Amino acid sequence: MSRIQSLTAVEVLDSRGRPTVHASCRLASGSAASATVPSGASTGSAEALELRDGDMRRYAGFGCLKAVANVNREINGALAGKDFADQAALDHCLLDLDSTENKSRLGANAILAVSLAFCRAQAAERGIPFFRHMARMAEQSPRLPRPMINLFSGGAHGGGQTAIQDVQIVVPSARSIAETLQVMADIFRAAADLVSARYGMRLLTADEGGLAPDVESSEAMLANAVEAIMLAGYEPGEEAALTLDVAASQFHSDGAYHIDGEVIDRDGMINLIDSWRAAYPIVSVEDGLQEADWEGWQGLCGRLQGRAMVLGDDLLCTNPARIRQAAAENACDSLLLKVNQIGTLTEALEAMRLARGAGWKVVVSARSGETEDDWLADLATGWAGDYIKVGSITQSERLAKYNRLLVLEALHGLSLTG
Repeated sequence: MSRIQSLTAVEVLDSRGRPTVHASCRLASGSAASATVPSGASTGSAEALELRDGDMRRYAGFGCLKAVANVNREINGALAGKDFADQAALDHCLLDLDSTENKSRLGANAILAVSLAFCRAQAAERGIPFFRHMARMAEQSPRLPRPMINLFSGGAHGGGQTAIQDVQIVVPSARSIAETLQVMADIFRAAADLVSARYGMRLLTADEGGLAPDVESSEAMLANAVEAIMLAGYEPGEEAALTLDVAASQFHSDGAYHIDGEVIDRDGMINLIDSWRAAYPIVSVEDGLQEADWEGWQGLCGRLQGRAMVLGDDLLCTNPARIRQAAAENACDSLLLKVNQIGTLTEALEAMRLARGAGWKVVVSARSGETEDDWLADLATGWAGDYIKVGSITQSERLAKYNRLLVLEALHGLSLTG
């Protein structure tokens, strides 16, 4: 049993300069810990609701003082002095206290910050590293996830110069996190030189640290990624492959996809993605269709299955009910797990277990609005994620997670997932 002595929160800023919630949990045993939650830019309609102040005089309405006050007052008042056997007990108490389907009363940002801070405090109370505590919670053997690392950005993460949101690199040949990051650094430098020469662009980066050149089309971004791999001295597909975050809901309107100056229907979008997969070493496609088109997702999965991962983000929103539906309808074969989409660690763990039970891969993901907090690396390792998607290797809120993985690898002898 762990007795909560106090819960407190403050408003801090994420990597985009927007407010977010930092919560602290002190247990009666004297153990204490804190956690800061991220925030997304490309968000699914089924995500749990971040509580924002809506006061246009502060941070364009994005302030989090209401969520902070909910931690300091109502949540602390309800939970302080109570004993909790485990994470599930704490999280279910939070859910009962909020009593809404999407956590709109107290705010998913307030609820998740408390969920994470309590989890860290329990690890400290038990005297074990956070990743091992997470592994025990998931009943998993810890394992280092293979990074998906951002190279180019468009869409909501870049300047909208291309419809598709991100082109990422995976290093299938790497035997360690250290080797993965070294290969990626080579490719990023080559890409920076390429866009400087071709587009006259200085080393400016998008929300998640990727380069955002003024390319003429989404396919040009793919071609530039392959060229950067070769310029760095690596073999495309063998030593470095591509993954895509299409984020198709962002450019879908009036029943059609508006991409690179063209308007195409569902079948046209599936054909376009499949043509990219055939022409480039693409091993994963995230959100290839808009989030409400379940029938279309079935068609996309049928076309790509066995050739590339069909990764659900906006479609699934780390929501157990939507994962059950997707598994039953064969709408995708991989889960992008974002804890703040659902709002508590217990619900996120249920989502992961459902995905595993369906035979899916699991990609643990950060958000575009991140912080220097590194808890995601411990979660992805403790829960044995197949991949981790953090962003690029150029900004401290991204590097905090990669550096934590390097420390886990060096000090704990953990192996990289196969």
